[in-house]
Formats: sequence, structure tokens, C-alpha cells
Amino acid sequence: HVILSIGPLTRLSPKFYPLLYNRRHMGVTMFFLALQHTRLGLQWYHDFGNLEPLVSLFLSNTNYLTFIRFPFQVLGFVPLVILFLMAATSHDFWLANLTAPVWKGLHMSVYLAYALLTGHVLLGALQTNKHPVLTLAVGVGLVWIVGVHLAAGIREFGRDNQDLVTGNEEFVDAGSIAEIPENRAKIVTLGGERVAIFKYDGKIYAVSNVCQHQNGPLGEGKIVDGCITCPWHGYQYLPENGASPPPFTEKIPTFDIKLEGDRILVKTIPNLPGTSVSPAVIAMEEQR
Repeated sequence: HVILSIGPLTRLSPKFYPLLYNRRHMGVTMFFLALQHTRLGLQWYHDFGNLEPLVSLFLSNTNYLTFIRFPFQVLGFVPLVILFLMAATSHDFWLANLTAPVWKGLHMSVYLAYALLTGHVLLGALQTNKHPVLTLAVGVGLVWIVGVHLAAGIREFGRDNQDLVTGNEEFVDAGSIAEIPENRAKIVTLGGERVAIFKYDGKIYAVSNVCQHQNGPLGEGKIVDGCITCPWHGYQYLPENGASPPPFTEKIPTFDIKLEGDRILVKTIPNLPGTSVSPAVIAMEEQR
């Protein structure tokens, strides 16, 4: 429950970013705890018969068509496989070689693992434990997980509905210079895509809000040492061209931008990732 809560909590408050940074380590730890739990369970319940423990796991209880007597231990096997695959591919080497969509899809299967584990624990408690505390605890955890994901989803849905593009405009008004703190960004939605508008060193830049690492929200980060820095894992991009500083090769789309007085105008069509753009220079009177 703690691990699955981290993602939506970071959408609700940036105070949880440090937990997100270390979430993969918590996931690997979770796998090894699950592996130890499986080893002890097989040893205790299936190691004293005529069948091999793994064979006994699937054949000792075949009441698959009933609810209360369903073989709950089998429900823990698939999550263990999923947790293993996630732990084995947690390093960025696999993210780069599997490609981001495949890697993300694999790691989104954690929700299938959670659903099966919930059934595993609830049925196990109903079949082996007469005390309702464990069942209630899992139920409360389930309500919390669903609730915090819904809260984060509703908030993000509201942001995406505030699209600045209403027609065929070439440039749209994205707000005023004063709205953006120095070295920080304002996030706007253009044509269904989020754009981060940064103010840095007397200039305004606009880039895609999506980090190439794990789709982190760049606009919620800040500029550090001249680079846009993702708040999730610290990936960096140069604001003038959306390219990561050498030797890194990640690139994000940039947007043409201009100023009219204190108003920021952003072009609705993005440039190709890594395209250099001229920043909008803030007039001296606007910097005061």
C-alpha cells in the first residue's frame, strides 16, 4: 500500500518526491520479502507430502469454481512472477533497451499484482483466520489506494481540461511573466499536451512537460546549473534546445515563444525534439 500510494501522492503534493526517487528500491525490497514469504509458505504447507512443493501448490486444492474455498495460495504465484520481472528490469539499462512503452507497460502490471495479492490475503484470512482484523486492514488499504488514485486522477483531469488552444491559433496567450518564479515554470496545456514555460536568467523558454526518462513532470522541477531538472529522478535538459547535456542523448520538443508586454505567447505547434529556439528576452522594466 505504501509503494502504490507514492505515485498519486506526488501528484497531490511535491513533498512526496523524495519517496518517488527511491520507489524502485522499495519495489525490489518488496520482491525479496515476497520471495521469502513464498519460500516459508511452501516449506510449511507443502514440503511434507508426496508431491513436490510447487506441484502441491497447484494440485492440493482444486476448488477453483468456489469462492470461499478457492485456492488462495495460487493467487500469490502470479504476483510473485510480476514482482520478479519488475525487480529484474528496474535498472535504467532495461528502460533504454526495452523502450519506454514496453517498460512502462510491464511495470504498470503492478496493479494486476496488487489485485491478485488482495484476493490472496483476503481469502487466506477468511479460510485460516477467524479474527477480522486482517480482513479489515486489507479492506481499508484497498479503499485508500482506490481513493488516492481517484483524487490524483480527478486533479490531473481538471488540469488537462484547461486547454489554451480553442481554434487554429498559431500562438496562444499562456499568462504573464509575473506568474512564473525565477528558475521555475508554469505548466499549460496546448492541444492536449502539457508545456512547461520556464523563466531563467532574464529569458522565457518553453519545452514539453514530459521527461524522456519516465514521463516525469518537468514543469514541477526547476533549473539547476542552467539545466531543466526533472523532480522525479534528476534528468536534465538544456532550456534552449531541449537536449540533455553531453554525454547524455535524451531530447524533448521545444516551442517557439515571444512576448507582448508582460504577456507570454507560445506557438501551438511544437518543434522536433532537440530543436534550438531563441528565448523571449524579458525587458528590463518587466524584470523589476
